[in-house]
Parts: sequence; C-alpha cells; structure tokens
Amino acid sequence: MSKPITVFLPYGGQAHTQRTIDQLRQSPLVESICLLSTGATGTLPAGCQRLPVKSLYASRTMQAMAAKAATPYMLLVLHDTTIEFGQFSLERLLGVAQSTGAGMVYSDYHDIQGGKRVSHPVIEYQAGSLRDDFNFGSALFFDTKAFKAAAGAGRRQDFQYAGLYSLRLALSRSSALTRIGEHLYGKVEQDVRKSDVKQFDYVDPKNRAVQIEMESAVTEHLKKVGGWLKPKFKAANLDEGTFASEASVIIPVRDRVNTVGDAVQSVLVQKTSFPFNLIVVDNHSTDGTTDLLRSLAAQDSRLIHVIPERNDLLIGGCWNEGVHHPACGRFAVQLDSDDIYKDEHTLQTVVDAFRREKCAMVIGSYRMTNFKLEEIPPGVIDHKEWTPENGRNNALRINGLGAPRAFYTPVLRRIKLPNVSYGEDYAAVLAVSREYQIGRIYEPVYLCRRWEGNSDAGIDVAKQNAFNFYKDKLRTFELIARQRLNASQGAATPASKKSGPAKRKARAGKARR
Repeated sequence: MSKPITVFLPYGGQAHTQRTIDQLRQSPLVESICLLSTGATGTLPAGCQRLPVKSLYASRTMQAMAAKAATPYMLLVLHDTTIEFGQFSLERLLGVAQSTGAGMVYSDYHDIQGGKRVSHPVIEYQAGSLRDDFNFGSALFFDTKAFKAAAGAGRRQDFQYAGLYSLRLALSRSSALTRIGEHLYGKVEQDVRKSDVKQFDYVDPKNRAVQIEMESAVTEHLKKVGGWLKPKFKAANLDEGTFASEASVIIPVRDRVNTVGDAVQSVLVQKTSFPFNLIVVDNHSTDGTTDLLRSLAAQDSRLIHVIPERNDLLIGGCWNEGVHHPACGRFAVQLDSDDIYKDEHTLQTVVDAFRREKCAMVIGSYRMTNFKLEEIPPGVIDHKEWTPENGRNNALRINGLGAPRAFYTPVLRRIKLPNVSYGEDYAAVLAVSREYQIGRIYEPVYLCRRWEGNSDAGIDVAKQNAFNFYKDKLRTFELIARQRLNASQGAATPASKKSGPAKRKARAGKARR
C-alpha cells in the first residue's frame, strides 16, 4: 500500500529546502515530494520531482497540484524558508484529518529567531474569516479529494495571485478548515517588519492588481453562500430630525496630551458654509489632557469637552457618548486624537459628499506621516479598490476602509458602535453598508500620524490574534445578517450551494424520513 501523503513545497535551490526535504524523506508517511519551481534551479535533490509553475498562488498551480496528487492527503508548504517539523507532526496532522474529516488542517507553530523558538499561535477559522491575509502558518494539510474538488470549482478562473485564496474559500463551502492548537513545526520568519507596518500592505498601490483578483474571488464566494448584496440601496433621508449644527467632529481621547491639541486646532480652523462644533470625549485622562482641553474649551465655545460619567467606556463607547450628545450635529465626523485634518477644507468636503451622493456614510482618504507630519510609506491610503457597486461586499474581505469616517447621525444612533477599542468603526461600516450606500472621497483630506504611541504600534502575536479573531467574528455576524436578508427577500442560497455540514445534515434528515 502506498504511503498517504504527497508533499508540495516551493523550491528555489536554497540549502534550507534540502534540510526540509531530508526531514520529509525520513517520514514513513510521505510517498512523494514535488518541488514547486518558478525557474531554473539546477539539479534536483534526490528523490524529488519538479512541478514547474509560474506562481505559487495561481489557479493553475492549484490545478496542477490537484492533478499530480495520487495519495489520500497532501501537505503544502507555503514559504521558501527553513521549516523544522516536530516529533510525529505529520502523524498528528494525518490523525486529525482522518478523525474529523476536515478538508484542511493547520496548526500553531514556532517562529525561529536567532536559534530560539518563539510561540506563534494561530486562530480558529470561522465563516467570517474572509480576509485573504488569514494566517494559517506555513504547513497546510489537505484531504486530497476535497482539494481536487475545490480546485475544480475554480477551473474557469485564471488567477495569478488569488488561486490559493479562491481554493480555500471553495474548500470552506464543503468541509471544515480545522486548527490544531499545538506547535507542530518551527519556521524562520523572513518578514520581520512590525505588525503596524505589515497591515498596510494591502493598500499599497503596487499591490492593486492583487487586490482586484482577491475581490473577484471573495465576490464569487459570497454569491455562492448567499451573502452577496446587489447594488441596491436604501435612500438616506438627510433631512430627518432637527440639529443645531450641520456637523460635529468627534474625538475620543485618553492620555494624549502630546497630540490632542493639534487635533483640536485642525478642527477649529475649518472653513465651512454651515455651523459645526467639536465634541471631545475625554475618557478620564490622567496625563494633563483634561486640563489642556478645559483651557481650549474656555477659548472657543465650539469645543464641547465631555467627561463621561461611566468608567467602563472604550473607544466605541466614547463614540456613542459623542453621537448621542444633545449637541451632536446632523453629520458625525471622525478624528483620532493622534491625527489632524489635512487643511481647513476637510469638513466642508465631507459634508458636501453627503449632500451630493445622498448617502448615510462618507469615508475619505488619508496620507501616512510620521510625528513631524512628514510623509512615510506607503503614502496616500485611498482604498481605490472600493467601487460603488461592490464595495460593501469587498468590505467583508479587507481590514479597513479609510479615514476620516463620517456618519449620518440618525443612522449611527440607531446602529450604535460596540464598546471596544479595535474594530468598532469597522463594525459600524459593515452595518451601515448592509442597507445604505457609502460615499467615498479619493483625495487625501486627513493626515494619519504613525508613532510609537499609536494603539496598534508593534503589538505582539497574542494581541494581533485577538484583534483578528474579533474582526473575523464581526464578519461572521455580518455574513449571517446578509444571508438572512437575502433569504427574506427570496434570494436564498440554492440547496446545491449549501455548505458541507448543511448538506450532510439535510441528507441525514432525508434518510431518517
């Protein structure tokens, strides 16, 4: 009987790959090793086959691997780096795959840094894990039949960048993607940039072609699971209610004495054709921020300095305080206490967009700067991947949508923000976009200052995982809400498109009857 695993791994002729191959060849479970090669690599290591590919992540690469594999299971190593498999790690992957029937199994791992091992847990996959940068680690273990079916589902596609992403989405529609919470291997991490630098890769203009393909893949997936929304929107009645001010800028702040003064001044110098105010929700600061804001409020009556009675508010809760304040204007416009508006026309530009596009929310574009307001890479963040027709669907894939974010106050008062300090604005964007169009401003009107005091600066893996899991959960909630909305409107997912677990349950029920 042949051994149960075919291994695929990228090969560029480097010595570290030979060490990985040596480990795999010693396993009694590995039938064959196929080297994914994008160019000439010289003599192949003994006992290996070459599988020429143009790109590791292309659709044709997925199809080529599916055609090549003749064993019940496949192991795909994603990264061309040093991989050190742990004791009986392949046996563990195989055992979980066999016992659970999962379409794919992945695990926690160790980052190998300077010869030391540092724990790198990953997170559980869920229906809302739709972002293309979900971290499965470097070792993906597949049921070959499930892989072949998923690769076949995208046979008409010719993605250069989104092939693996599309396959993973297709796989999730028919079977489970299962995490083993054990460190089954170690890897040398080659991308050692800080987390707050990596998070902007997806909006770098040089990656726009990648983003277009990723959007196409997630759009197809959403259509197949009944979560895609047609470009039909509820019209926002922008004359609802009575407001003393046309707009309010809302700044939640805690302990930002070094930056909040600049933020406040950038609002008070705004030139508009309408009355506006500034609501600063000071969340019990202890570093001098409170005294500074009191002084500034005494100089300008447009600054409303609010100290909440509650002591359990995070950023989202502070936003709710500002939006529900009696002085809040018709439009509530965001400004973080670290940042400033680009010039004195930002507020007018935002309100004009509301009136012009008759939307319930407007999102601008911003320029990345250092603390001294000098531009830093990747420069302007404009989210041009957003389209009026499909933006609200693509929003379920990406991690953010730009700044400043501005809301039609009556709508946000109904929706409310979750009382958290990460993802609160993303949750609101998803909820608003389910019903209403979101207006966009593609020229930078905001300066986003990056410095060591930012709340997302250089966060550790545990916090990254917590943040990512929470946003995935928000996507899960929103996906379910959209599926229910479509079902209520007679656009339910066809029975043939049901997920694997749903199919199996339906078949079981039919058999019992």
